[in-house]
Amino acid sequence: MEFATGFGWTRLPMLAAALILGSVLTVSAQIIPPFSPGPAAAPNDDAEAAEAPDVNDPDVLSGIDVDKLDWGQLAIDAGTLNDIIAAKKRAQAAAKDGLNWATNANANGSSAVTVKQSVSSFWDARIGADMTVTSEPRTMSELLAQKASNGGSVPQSSGSAWAAATAPGAGAIWDKTAVEARVDPGAEQSKLGASLIKSVPLSGDTSLTLQNGYSVNQQGTTALPGVGGHVTRNYETEQSAKVTLTDTGTSITAGQSLSTTDDKWLRKVGAEQKLFDNVTVSGSVGETSQGAINKSLTAGFKKSW
Repeated sequence: MEFATGFGWTRLPMLAAALILGSVLTVSAQIIPPFSPGPAAAPNDDAEAAEAPDVNDPDVLSGIDVDKLDWGQLAIDAGTLNDIIAAKKRAQAAAKDGLNWATNANANGSSAVTVKQSVSSFWDARIGADMTVTSEPRTMSELLAQKASNGGSVPQSSGSAWAAATAPGAGAIWDKTAVEARVDPGAEQSKLGASLIKSVPLSGDTSLTLQNGYSVNQQGTTALPGVGGHVTRNYETEQSAKVTLTDTGTSITAGQSLSTTDDKWLRKVGAEQKLFDNVTVSGSVGETSQGAINKSLTAGFKKSW
């Protein structure tokens, strides 16, 4: 008996290969690779359709003549950019030129309040006031505590107003002029001083600073019944030379001062050493009007933020 088929012998290998390939694809689809990060998210056809541009969308440039646009607004040279940056810096500096307050608590219960404000940046002119503010004792224990910490008396509020400015010098004679005036109405004291400063570089890391200072101190006395008040003035001058070593953070100062009350030159030498960031140690030895030697050794920490 003989059977006939429509496939023929030549189509059997193709049929077998199709069956094997289908089995392999089915098995591989059911196995998740061990290091696979997870099934990939199916693409969001709706999102792609929303993001894809459509020819029917309205033209955002309709009604705008492109030839009349001022493209020069985008052309900013380096000089203009520097002017913009400088203007922003001046605006930030102007915002900081307001009243600057600082308060420190004293051991006797009072508070030291300092307020200052910049008047002009051209000459670095500043005005301010230094005040000692005391609080009224509310109980007898607070009153006794204030008297004990103030030597048996109640601390009183006081204050002084001041003005200072730093101006240029006079060519090669001196570099900078510093002027300061201070008035204390409560103590009837006033002071007017000026300093002439000259800096001379000695080498790459060594500089010399010369300073001459002059001041007038005025002290008044309160008039009493039958006794008129009077004013006394004291004139002072001070000269100093300071050598600064930038690499080591060391500075050495030598100077002398003369006043009408002492009527003799008082000499003083000192040194300052920077240990590490914001920490310095300084010491000085100076003469006094009584003839004794005044010695001091201090350490300081200073940080601004």
